[in-house]
Amino acid sequence: MKRLLKWLFSLLLILIVGIGLLFVHVWYFRPAKLDWFYTRVVARFAVANPEMLSSMRILPPWLDFYSDDLADASPAEEERQVNLLKDDYATLKTYDRNALDADGKLSYDVLEYFLRMQVEGDAFRGYGFPVNQMFGIQSALPDFMAQQHPVASKGEAEDYIKRLGKFPAKFDQTIEYLKLYESKGIWPPRFTVDKVITQMQGFIGKSPKENTLYTTFKEKLDKIPAGDMPQATRDDLLARVEQAIKDSVYPSYQKLIAYEEALRSKADGNYGAWHLPNGDAYYAWCIRSHTTTEMTADQIHDIGLAEVARISGEMDAILRDQGLVEGTIGDRVRTLTVRPDQLFPDTPEGKKELLAHFQAIIDDIDGKLGPAFDIRPKLGVKVEAVPEFAQATAPGAYYQPGAFDGSRPGVFYANLRNVKEMPKFTMRTLAYHEAIPGHHFQIAIQQELKGVPFFRRILPFTAFSEGWALYTERLAWELGFEKDPLDNLGRLRDEMMRAVRLVVDTGIHSKKWTREQAIQYMLENTGMVETDVVAEIERYFVAPGQALGYKVGMLKILELREKAKKELGDKFDIRQFHNVVLKTGALPMVLLERTVDEWIAKTKGA
Repeated sequence: MKRLLKWLFSLLLILIVGIGLLFVHVWYFRPAKLDWFYTRVVARFAVANPEMLSSMRILPPWLDFYSDDLADASPAEEERQVNLLKDDYATLKTYDRNALDADGKLSYDVLEYFLRMQVEGDAFRGYGFPVNQMFGIQSALPDFMAQQHPVASKGEAEDYIKRLGKFPAKFDQTIEYLKLYESKGIWPPRFTVDKVITQMQGFIGKSPKENTLYTTFKEKLDKIPAGDMPQATRDDLLARVEQAIKDSVYPSYQKLIAYEEALRSKADGNYGAWHLPNGDAYYAWCIRSHTTTEMTADQIHDIGLAEVARISGEMDAILRDQGLVEGTIGDRVRTLTVRPDQLFPDTPEGKKELLAHFQAIIDDIDGKLGPAFDIRPKLGVKVEAVPEFAQATAPGAYYQPGAFDGSRPGVFYANLRNVKEMPKFTMRTLAYHEAIPGHHFQIAIQQELKGVPFFRRILPFTAFSEGWALYTERLAWELGFEKDPLDNLGRLRDEMMRAVRLVVDTGIHSKKWTREQAIQYMLENTGMVETDVVAEIERYFVAPGQALGYKVGMLKILELREKAKKELGDKFDIRQFHNVVLKTGALPMVLLERTVDEWIAKTKGA
C-alpha cells in the first residue's frame, strides 16, 4: 500500500509540475498550438480588466478573483497593454495561415485585422479623451457599479464596498494619464470640459444616501430574501456604502473636478481631430478603424451628401401627404414631433408608459420574424431608462449586452431626459435598432457562438454591429412592421440621422466645421429636437469616426444582399443570408464580403 501511495503521489507531483510548465510555456512563450495562443490573447487582456469580467460573467464562481478590483488606468499600464498587443501581433504572424482550413483562416484573419488596427493606433495614444461627457470614467464607473456589479449575497456586497474604496486610486491614475497627454498638447474641446464639470458636480451634489451608488445598492440588497441575510447585516452594509461614498468616492470626484477646472484655460475652443498633433493622420486611422474600409474622408462626405438628398425626397413625400409643405425637412418633422398625439406625458407615469410601449414593440416583432430568421438568441432583452445622473449627456438610446452566464439579460436603455426626443412615430425603428432584430439579436447570437475561438464571440467592429442594427431598421420596414406612413417617416428620420453623420463627422474632423455649423446642419435635415442634436454632435467631437460605421456598414450589407439575390436568383433565401452574416460574429467589412462571396459560390454549386 505504501508503494502504491508513493507511486500515486509521484504521479500527482509530475502532473502538477507538467501543468505548471505548460502554463509557463503558453503564458510567456510562443504557444505550440494556435488555439492556445488565441486563449492566451483573451486571458492576458481579461485578467487586467476586472470590470469586463464582472460584466461578461464568463468565469465560474470559484474562479472569481476580480470582483473586488478595478482595472489599472495609469499610463504605465497602458504601456504594458500596448506592448502585449504588439507582442501578440508579432506572435500571430509566426503561425502558418496556409495550414489552416477555411474557418481557421477566417479566425486568423479576424484577429490579425483587429490587432493590426490596434498597433497602428498606438501612434495616437492618449487621443481618446478618457474623461468626456459621453463615456468618461466619471459616468462609466458609477454606471458599471449601479448596473452591472451584482449584489446577490454578502460576499458580492463586500466586493462592492471594496470597489468603492478603490475609486481614489482609479481617479488618481486617470489624472496621471490626463496630465501626461496634456503635456503633449492633447486636450478635449472646451464644451467637454464644461459639461464634465457640471456632470460631476451634480453627481456629488447629493447626500451619499441619495447617490445612485447607494440607492441602486440598496435596491439590489432588498431583493435578497429576508431569510438569507439578517437585518443587522443589511444595515451594516448600507452604512459602509454610505461611508465609502463620503470618504472615497466624493473626494475622488472633487480632485477630478479641480483638474478639469484648471484645464479650462487650455481647452480654449471646440475643435475636431484636425486640431490634435498629426490630427489628419489620426482621423484617417479612426475612419479605417470604425468603417473597416479604406475610404477617405472626402469619399464618405460625398456619400453622405448623396444619401441626405435621397432620403430628403422620401421624407418630403410623406410630409406633403400629411399637409406639411412649408419649411425645411427638419422644421416639418419637428412640427410632428410636438403634436400631442405623438407624445407621452412628461410625468413619471408617462415615462413608464413610454418604456412599456417600447417593450410591447419588441415583443410583437420577436414573435413574427420566422420568414426572415431561423436563428435566434437564447438570451432575452428588456427596456430600461438611462440612469438619471447620465441622462443629460448620454445618447438617446443604447444597448448593453447581457451576461454570458445568462444571469443578466441584454438591456435597451432609452434616454428619458426629454419625452419630446421620443415621439411615438420614431419608437418602432429605435426599438428594432437597439433590440430585435438589431443589436440584441446580433450581439447575443455572437456571444452564443459555438466552435469558434472565444475572441470571435466578443470582438467588436463598429461598421458590422452598427451597420447590422441600421440594416434591420430597413428590414423591419420591408417585412411590413412599419405600415403606418408616420412609422416609416420615423425610420427615414433615423436613417437621415445616419446619413447626416457622414457629412458632419467628416465636416468636423476633416473640413474644420464648427460645433454650431454641425448642429445647424443636423437640425435642418433630421427633424430631431435640439437637445438630442446637441448631444449627438458633441458625441462626434469626442469619438471621431465612430458615427461613420452605421451608414457605411448598412450600405455594405445591403450591397452584399443585393449581390446575392442577383447571383443566386431562385436559390436566394434571406434566412440563409442572415445566417451567414450572424453566425460569423462581428467581422471587418472586407472579411464579411469574402464570407458572403464564398457562400454565394457554394450555394451556386449545390
